Amino acid sequence: MTKFLSSSEQRRALAASTDAAEQVGDLMRQNLANQAKRINASTQHDIKLELDVRSQKLIEKLLAKAFPDIAVLGEEGDSGDTLMARRWVVDPIDGTVNFAYGIPHACISIALQERRHKVKKGEHDDTAYETLTGVVYDPFLDEMWTAIKGQPAMMNGRKVRVAKRKKLDEAIIALGFAKLDATLAKMLPVFNHLIHRVRKIRLLGAAALSMTWVADGRMDAYKEYGVRLWDIAAGGLIVECAGGEFWRRCVSADRTYEICVSNGIMRKQIDREVGRAPAPAKKTSR
Repeated sequence: MTKFLSSSEQRRALAASTDAAEQVGDLMRQNLANQAKRINASTQHDIKLELDVRSQKLIEKLLAKAFPDIAVLGEEGDSGDTLMARRWVVDPIDGTVNFAYGIPHACISIALQERRHKVKKGEHDDTAYETLTGVVYDPFLDEMWTAIKGQPAMMNGRKVRVAKRKKLDEAIIALGFAKLDATLAKMLPVFNHLIHRVRKIRLLGAAALSMTWVADGRMDAYKEYGVRLWDIAAGGLIVECAGGEFWRRCVSADRTYEICVSNGIMRKQIDREVGRAPAPAKKTSR
């Protein structure tokens, strides 16, 4: 039978992930203005940097010092058995395209998950895991967002809470457009419909930061189709600990999700409007 992490171990895990995030944050600040960042791979809507890989390796090294037996499930690859009782979920640089272009809106995201039950036949393995701790660090604003399950969410040591706005026409909502054509096709009608029904829409390009900004009441909701587990694991816990709602639905076996993060008031209104948005246009052959 799995022994769950104690409160003191969870605090130690939070400290280890905070330290790792700060050290990668130093690397990001040093390299933001570097116009010659080494690109490992590039597609129409995405960039993979050498610094992504280097940052994840540094995170893995630092976390292993504190918890040598916990695997890492990361955007830049896995280390260890990610179906064991516990796993770190890491996005070493969330918002890589922003960062690659010198836009100072990117972050580090580190979550610790624990398996609560055995994976059932036909069940996606992510559903067996619960996030215990979450860290999202914005090195450019020097904002460290942290949460331990069941405790208040914090930013630089102060408690944060979601906004209490109730009216959609007063809301600021973030939308995300993932890198695949299929996800763009799903989100463009949502954008075109919602933009006329909210105060403002923001496209910020870093999922974890959009989530923490909802947690602090700067925005009221964040909607995206096509985000990956490492984009949302830490931010989702932070939102929940700030009194908000982290709704998600797994849409493919590669840990891809549709999410709607909100202050807990807005989701039904958003879902109603999304349901009224025109269906994505079908491609026609010529």
